[in-house]
Amino acid sequence: MIDRIVACNNNTLDNFILLGFSEGQPIFSLLIALTYTMIIIGNFAVFSVIQVDTHLKTPMYFFLSCLSLLDVCYSTVTLPAMLVNAITGDRRISFQRCFTQLYFFVCFGGSECLLLAAMAYDRYVAICNPLRYHVVMNKTFCLGFVAGCWVCGLLNAVFHTLMTLKLTFCGDYHINHFFCDVLPMLEAACSDIQNSQVLLHVITLFLGMSPFLLVMNSYIHIISTILKIRSSEGRQKVFSTCSSHLIVVTVFYITA
Repeated sequence: MIDRIVACNNNTLDNFILLGFSEGQPIFSLLIALTYTMIIIGNFAVFSVIQVDTHLKTPMYFFLSCLSLLDVCYSTVTLPAMLVNAITGDRRISFQRCFTQLYFFVCFGGSECLLLAAMAYDRYVAICNPLRYHVVMNKTFCLGFVAGCWVCGLLNAVFHTLMTLKLTFCGDYHINHFFCDVLPMLEAACSDIQNSQVLLHVITLFLGMSPFLLVMNSYIHIISTILKIRSSEGRQKVFSTCSSHLIVVTVFYITA
């Protein structure tokens, strides 16, 4: 399908040009390399510890291990290619590679967003309904929750990719970004993108805001429950069980 659309949209060129890069950026290359290395080492360290330590075989750490692997995949889609482009100064990316990168970037990003919401729900049940925690957050439910996140991410990526493939690209094929993302590619199209933009905003609002609202609702109940604890030591102990997740959620939505 990509080959067919590429043939329709392009008579002489078979590459996009990523305008986010400029020649001679050794500091930028070093920053990408360090960032990617830290992501890989950090996430695999978290995953390995969870797999080895039998005391961490709980739903919370199961979700965390899935999040670690997902974050590695999410970063691997863009950062290595960005590093190569920054080092070589070659800003070209083929149509096939661009749409493949777009698909997996949207897929992993959407799945990660939903998984963070699942982790917030896990903390909500653990703190607000502790007696029912092991009943609600059983193995089947957790596996289904993670599978649902992946399926939704896959379907979302398929929709965005198909929507982008229907666009007509012409001229210099410039993408004003460091990698192939939906919005920069819409801006690079020379066909009418009004309907595509409306659909993009609707899906982003649903897939982005729904998990965010679930996270917010969970933490409103969590904070309300914590404030009812009389001792400061008890409040601190309970809050410490969800503080790491809260930090991850905050960083994710700030950098999204």
